[in-house]
Amino acid sequence: MSGYRLRVVLVGWGAIATRVADLLAQRGSAVEIAAVAVRDASVPRKGLPEGARLIAAPEDLADLKADLLVEAAGRAAVPPWAAAGLRFGWDVALSSTSALTDAAVLAQLTALAAQLGLTEVRHEIVKPALAWRGTAAETLCDLAALTAPFTFFEGTARAAADAYPHNANSAVISALAGLGLDHTTLALTADPDARLNAHRIHAVGDFGTLTMVLENRPLATNPKSSEMTALSLLRLIENRTSQVVI
Repeated sequence: MSGYRLRVVLVGWGAIATRVADLLAQRGSAVEIAAVAVRDASVPRKGLPEGARLIAAPEDLADLKADLLVEAAGRAAVPPWAAAGLRFGWDVALSSTSALTDAAVLAQLTALAAQLGLTEVRHEIVKPALAWRGTAAETLCDLAALTAPFTFFEGTARAAADAYPHNANSAVISALAGLGLDHTTLALTADPDARLNAHRIHAVGDFGTLTMVLENRPLATNPKSSEMTALSLLRLIENRTSQVVI
């Protein structure tokens, strides 16, 4: 793989996509950003990677040579851009996995993997209270006045992704990896004392039980997103250029 450079199309140029591009540049990764897709390509964008083409429609991908399309633009961007990337034979990585709660979209883009012998999966997401501003949580409690953790949603992963599309992407991943969107329980909690975004996953199945806790920092440029999202996309991209993948 000497001299090989992975050609990537980034869909979106917001906080997550720009962070991924910055990290790739800082680390000297063997990656070339071939294009950046935005809603309006006539509007100048700051900090675009050198040589990256600014595009606005999936059909603009036709004359591009790329290996991987990475979506970081929101749920609405998934169906058109992911479908286009797959039609060109590229691999596609989705950040806004809540789009897969739409059965038609899921059927179009991917096939479910074989299910493990699971009986229960619960995914709890706990964030600082004010990180839930701008979501439906504001109608269920006074986020600024909370003095104790408040669980404002508990239901299926599908319902959570529909109601909180920018906050439940990780739970969709847990659901697709296990019991599915309608049989995975998701709880969303606002905690006035929390400083990090926390994910607690508990699974019960034929293998026994699994409990995992992850606490990650909010993204500095957008506290509703996490640094882990950008780092995960970075790792996914860099794995494509590595001989050893962890």
